[in-house]
Amino acid sequence: MSPPKNNNAAYQLAQLNVAEFLTSRDAPEVTAFVHALDEINALADRSDGFVWRLQDEVGDAMSFNPLGDNIIVNMSVWRDKDSLFDFTYKSAHAGIMARRKVWFKMPRENHFVLWWVPADHIPSVNEAIDRLAILKSEGPSPLAFTFKQFFEPLGF
Repeated sequence: MSPPKNNNAAYQLAQLNVAEFLTSRDAPEVTAFVHALDEINALADRSDGFVWRLQDEVGDAMSFNPLGDNIIVNMSVWRDKDSLFDFTYKSAHAGIMARRKVWFKMPRENHFVLWWVPADHIPSVNEAIDRLAILKSEGPSPLAFTFKQFFEPLGF
């Protein structure tokens, strides 16, 4: 994993989202999604407020399957809520995700979590999965929350 970009803020916003493919990740139906990943990841990398994203040595995050072979995780760190929100909902990323029903099962429970990390902290996949579990079991709190039920950093 590469180190995060420097940021002067005391805290940065981490996010994890999880998606389960309708078919296998190697199925032809998933090809359009897989081919769009490089473009979307490059867009994230150059977006205002982007700090870090989960990726292997070649820039791929699909090689991480901590929740099973058919489940992908996306994890990143951003300067603040606005920068992540703008990338998620106001960039080409939104167009790709508008087609998510073609590739992914629709989640029946929380599949997305936000939490604050100290600046320059790289969250681990296990840390992220723990935050999602907190959100699922306890609901939104300063430890694990969503855009709809957002919390400002309280300190550690």
